[in-house]
Amino acid sequence: MLKTTMIAAFVTVIGAATPLLADEDGKDYQHSEEAQEFIHGAPAVASEAWLLAAGGRIYDKWWLALDRDEPEGTNPAYPTDVNEKQSGSGTWRCKECHGWDYRGAEGVYQQGSHYTGIPGIDGSVGKPVEYIARMLRDENHPYTTDMITDEEMLRVAAFVSRGQVDMRTFMNPETREMLDDVADTDRGRDIFQTTCAACHGFDGAAMDWGGDTPAYIGTEASELPDEVFNKIYNAHPGVAMINLRAFSLQDAVNVLAYSATLPVD
Repeated sequence: MLKTTMIAAFVTVIGAATPLLADEDGKDYQHSEEAQEFIHGAPAVASEAWLLAAGGRIYDKWWLALDRDEPEGTNPAYPTDVNEKQSGSGTWRCKECHGWDYRGAEGVYQQGSHYTGIPGIDGSVGKPVEYIARMLRDENHPYTTDMITDEEMLRVAAFVSRGQVDMRTFMNPETREMLDDVADTDRGRDIFQTTCAACHGFDGAAMDWGGDTPAYIGTEASELPDEVFNKIYNAHPGVAMINLRAFSLQDAVNVLAYSATLPVD
């Protein structure tokens, strides 16, 4: 297993981030000043891959994606009468109602501590971006322009319209397990060892998301493939992490499948 000193070396070399420390503003990652533009900025001429991944990171946790203040209190549109287990800033995340698999109450969040009864966003695939952006300003989405600007909301709308993936093609939403024979783990190994391993280590254990119980790439990919797929395809918000949007969808699934073979402890 890679030690903390080696993790620090990764951070120094590539300007990446470590989840082991929080910065002075309470964000869950640190990053160098040199990485700020890559993480929170935008290219002068954005590619389709960049646009959709950026929208996906806002969908994940918009305040980290956009370098904004974490919202205070519970989202007034969150159905606390249906789910009393969730409260606070987490209820402001798009994924909290619509799920990592975008299917809301019909998907992975059809039961359990994240159930809200709210439909997914999969019904908006292919709809005009401007229409979706307007919908994201209605009473069910009380985001001010100080939280998410109109231009940034268009990124979310583009993601909703053109960036969703039907995860039922590689994952069982009932059991949250990868399907058999849907991925080439050798190809996943190729990509992981030449890209992802720069920060995560060859064994996927250079970063630990766990508390008392360790949680590594292998742990997360095995237990939460829908969430990990989002990170693979869009990157984690607020950190200098690559994403595979410019790769084929199959390659992203291959990396997910290979990640699930890595050590879990």
